[in-house]
Order: sequence, then structure tokens, then C-alpha cells
Amino acid sequence: MGTIRADSQRCRHDKHTPAIGGQAMTVQHDQFPAMRASFSLAGRSLRNRVVHASMSLRQQVGGKVTDPMIHYCVNRARGGAAMIVTEPLGMLRSQAGLPRVQVVDGAGEEGLKRWADAVESLDCRLLGQIQDSGRGRHAPGRSPQSIGPSPLPDDMSWTIAHTLTTAEVRDAVSQFAESALHLKRCGFSGVELSAGHGHLFHQFMSPASNIREDEYGGSREGRSRFVAELIAALRQLCGTDFIIGLKIPGHDGVPGGIDADEAAAIARLLTAPRIADYVCFAMGSHARSLELHIPDRYGPTLPYAELTRRLRPSVNGTPLMALGRVTDPAEAEGIVARGEAELLGLGRALLADPAWFNKATSGRSHDLRYCLSCNTCWGYGTLHHSALRCVNNPRVGQAEEADFKPARAATRRRIVVVGAGVAGLEAAWVAAARGHEVTVFSRSPSVGGKTRLRALLPGGETITSIADYQYPAALRAGARFELGAEADADSILALKPDEVILAAGGRMIRPAWLPAELHESGVVSDLDTVMWDLVDLKSRQPGCAVLYDMDHTDGTYAAAERLHALFDRVVLLTPRDSIAEDLWIVARQGILRRLSQKGIEIIRLVEPVLGDGFEEGVIEYEQVYSGARGSISQVSLLAYATPRAPEARELHARLDAAGVRVRRIGDCRSPRDLMMATAEGHAAGMAV
Repeated sequence: MGTIRADSQRCRHDKHTPAIGGQAMTVQHDQFPAMRASFSLAGRSLRNRVVHASMSLRQQVGGKVTDPMIHYCVNRARGGAAMIVTEPLGMLRSQAGLPRVQVVDGAGEEGLKRWADAVESLDCRLLGQIQDSGRGRHAPGRSPQSIGPSPLPDDMSWTIAHTLTTAEVRDAVSQFAESALHLKRCGFSGVELSAGHGHLFHQFMSPASNIREDEYGGSREGRSRFVAELIAALRQLCGTDFIIGLKIPGHDGVPGGIDADEAAAIARLLTAPRIADYVCFAMGSHARSLELHIPDRYGPTLPYAELTRRLRPSVNGTPLMALGRVTDPAEAEGIVARGEAELLGLGRALLADPAWFNKATSGRSHDLRYCLSCNTCWGYGTLHHSALRCVNNPRVGQAEEADFKPARAATRRRIVVVGAGVAGLEAAWVAAARGHEVTVFSRSPSVGGKTRLRALLPGGETITSIADYQYPAALRAGARFELGAEADADSILALKPDEVILAAGGRMIRPAWLPAELHESGVVSDLDTVMWDLVDLKSRQPGCAVLYDMDHTDGTYAAAERLHALFDRVVLLTPRDSIAEDLWIVARQGILRRLSQKGIEIIRLVEPVLGDGFEEGVIEYEQVYSGARGSISQVSLLAYATPRAPEARELHARLDAAGVRVRRIGDCRSPRDLMMATAEGHAAGMAV
């Protein structure tokens, strides 16, 4: 079997070099006039066109508003957002047991008033979201307490919800409207009715999930009646000075469901009374199309744009909000300037940088912490049920977040950072901004660590935005970089540091089935080492590339896609019963879809066995339970992706013996993801 050898420290396509930092930039204060223009909804003023779209913060406690929730919204208001739509609130009695801020029956008045006052006092409109998931569920298990239009199973969880009676539908309309009135009395400017994403209202409107025969089913008018009656009830009870937003499906990707033509017909029907103050269209549903509702970095920017343009004529002149991976200020400006939408709905972009609007419109787009469109924020909430977090913003929910600048330290200290990946860079810029003398060592001549390789693989382009912010920030703050320099104990101790931050990363471990001699000879290498050569390879390679997957992260499957572009055949072997198990469902759906469409083979529950035929390009594998054997022939590449073991353990021991205080962060502490790496780097920079 042939092999492709690579130098794991070789740096190609290096985007980050010392020359990029410290350059003076001309600040323009007249940028993006269309986005900056004021607007009005229901007689309430909006200072610009940027709206924070609904995102679940998961920071409520006991159904009550918390300080972190208020901090989050206040920071987006301070950062320039003209309107914020909250996460779904508890506005039905049946939602009382859900982890939501409770509104129904006049609950939570004190907290709701504090929330509204804090945001509205900053000239930012606060809207509560009306939503019920119905039968929809993307977590393991089923939802026995759910409600829905018909006794049909959810496409993902196979939940069959309690079918609402006609009287129960009318009661739900009443409860939602009364809860909205309670929000108005507490100081909220309006509500958004979330009738997309495969949730309850969507389920009523879709012919694929509504087979009712009463007045809330049958025809399109019947299926839409629940939403239409709720909009009318909201207006009647809350008055004309209360904003009512409407989010409806644009295309749900479900056979027999709501496609673009059906979405246009529903939009015409619901907006004809001219009650809703704005409309936005969402994609996807609780099905294999769930990934569409939160488009990621594997697809185009502004993936909803064409659909939004197509559906715009159907809204009867109702102001339209553009949604769907709006991250770049210039692209956002173009949407409004071309008249494609009146409002811009940004969620993840304002999570990554709450001062997105202020920075963009004051000539500081270069200083944005851009959204990666990685959906790690969504994943942490769904997998870990934890508070909303962001890879590129480690301060989510803290009081000081928008355009954060750390306070100067009382005493200037010498800090050495070993490693210039995202953990080390985050620690370096924060520590330097606090006034410390910071020196960063990196064995690579470029910064970014393992994200440099990931950026060169499919779906990796946006990942450079992490270091794009960190590295210039560190240079501006006075950090000194020793790139291409292996940090040893003597060179570090010569600087007489007060503290050392080890962020040297980790290295994939040799799997048990791989003999040491084959590993040391480089015949079989780790995926990181191999991919550095493959990213530059232009010609196709004969034979089969085999990838052993004991990693189950996004980067491994991006590498598989790159292998598919180069080899005649690609096979993934994994000892687990599935792939991408450590990833959230929308990421896993995208991976499974792409690998399936490319014909990349997946063999589950197996371990490689390197037998006598290995030299001739034959790899055997063994089923982990039964021991049954299979084989793959014409193999020209075998690589492994495994968990990483921390680097710099010997260096740590030397520094510790010399009495130097050492902090280990990122993979250098233990293998972890980018979310934890930036968070630990930030914490270390604040602590030294």
C-alpha cells in the first residue's frame, strides 16, 4: 500500500502573518445608510433595520426572568439592535412545566417589567415570541404531553400528540392573546407569532400534518384558521399600537408539506386583513429538513434570499424581514438597499458580536467577531441543555459584553503563552489588553493552530474569523509573537515570566490496532498529518482512501469530503453504531446528507485488522461484537482520526519544577472543542 507523507507543521495558504496587524484604518461614519434608516411598526419607532431574531437563551430559572437574560438583551440593544424578539415564552397553561419564562395567567410580572424596561429604555423594542412545539421534538425520546392538529407521528421523534379539539383550539387562542396583553402591560412592544420551523402552528397549516375535518382542517383556509384567528385576537385585545410579527414557512422540505407555492398562498391569506405588522419566512421542519431552518457554513451565504424575493409579492405590502445566515454588513445593507426586505433578522451574528451594528456603521467591520455559522450555539442547547454560548464570543450573558474591553490590571506582569491556536490567542489578546507584557510562542510560522487546516477543508472558510479577530487585537494591545519558534523551558525561563499559559494543543493518539512500527514509519498516519498534503493535491489518486473514525467531529467528515474529491473510493470505518454521534442533529443531518450524496461508504461497528494483505493494499476489518471479517481492496491511503492527547507535558513538568505558575488551557489541558477553547483562553487572560 502506498502512503502520502506530510510534515504536520508545514503551513500552506497561511492567512495569518505578522504583517496583518497594527495597520491604520480609515473610519467612515456614513456607511450602510439603508440599514441605518429608521422605520416604524404599529406606530412604534425603530431606530434602524436590524432585529435580533429569536434564539433560546436557556437562562431562565424556575420560569422566571434572570439577570443573564436581561444582560444578554441589554448588550444587543447597546450594540445597536433596534428590536429584539425573545425566545418562546410560556403563554399556555400546558406550557407551565417547560423551561420557559412563564407569562400565562399574569405570571412573572416583576421580572417581565424589569426585562422590558431595561431594553426599551435603550430605544430598542422588545417582542415576546408566541410558540408551541406541538409534536415536534429533536431530542431523544417522545413528547407524551404534546399537542397537535392530528394523530400523525412527528417525522423525527415519531411522537403522536394529543389532538386538540375545536374547543381547545379556541381556548389556546384566548390564552395566547391574554398572555400577550400581559406582556403589553409589562412594557413589551409586541409579540412575534412563530408559525414556522415545524412547530404547532406550522403543523396546523401543513397538509402533511393536518388531516382534520373540522373548521381547523380541510382546505387551506381551514388549516390556516388557527393562525388567522390568533392574529385577529391579538390585535383586538392588544390594540393597534402593539407590534404583531408573523413568521411562517417559506419551504419546509417535507413531501406533501408546504413548498414555496403553498407558502405564497398561505402568506396571501394571512396578510390580506393587513393585521400583521411584519412577516418573515423560515425554512425546514421537524424532519430530515430540520437543518434548513438554521443554515450552516456548508451552504451559501443568504440561502433564503432567492426564496424571500420570490415570496415578497405574496405578503400584500406587509413589511418583510429577511432571515437566514445574514452575517456580513455589506450583504445586509444590500438586502435593504435593493428593496428586498424592510427589516433584517439576525440571530447568530448578534450572538457572536452584540455590537455588530455599531461596529459596522462606524467603519469598524474589521473589528467584528463574525458568526462562523457552525451552529455550535444551537448544539450546546440541544445536546447539553446549557445556556446559549458562542465559539467566537466567550462573554455571552455577562453584564459587560458589547464591544468589550477588559479593565487594566492593577499590576503589570510578564506572561508567556505557548501556542497560537484559538485558546492561546484569546488568552494573549485579553492579557495584553489588560496591560501585561505578553509573549506568545508558536512552533508554526502562522497563528490559528488546527483551525488553519480546518479552514482549507470543505465548510471551513468561516473558521478563520476567530483568529481574524484575536490576532490583530493581540498585536494592537502590544503582545509580542515568536512564530516558528519551538518554546522550550530555557527560552521561557529566560523571560522571567510571572505566569505561563500552556495552549500547545494536542495530537491524535495511535489507535490500538495500529502497530507501533507502522505508525513510526509513517505508512499509516493521523488525519491531521495526512491532510496537510492532501489540501494542495491537484490530481486524482487511484484506489481507495480508508479513514478510521474514532473522532466523530465535523473536521473528520470534512476531510472525508476532501478525500472523495481525490480518490476513486472513500470508506469510513467506525467502532460505533453510527457516525457524527458527538454532534447536534442539524450538523449530523448535513453530514449524512453530503456523505450519502457523494457515495462515501460507512461501515459501522468495526475495527481494522492489518493482516498479511496490507502491503498489497488490502485492509481487513472485524465486527466488534460478532468478530465477522470483511475486507477492502485497492487501498492506497489509510489514516486515522482519534481523540487527542495533550501536548507539552514535559514542558509543564520543567516549568513546574522551576517554580513557575502554569495554566493549561484548550486541548493542552484535555481534548475539547472550540467553544471551550475560546472560553478557557478568555478566562485565563482575565485571571492572570
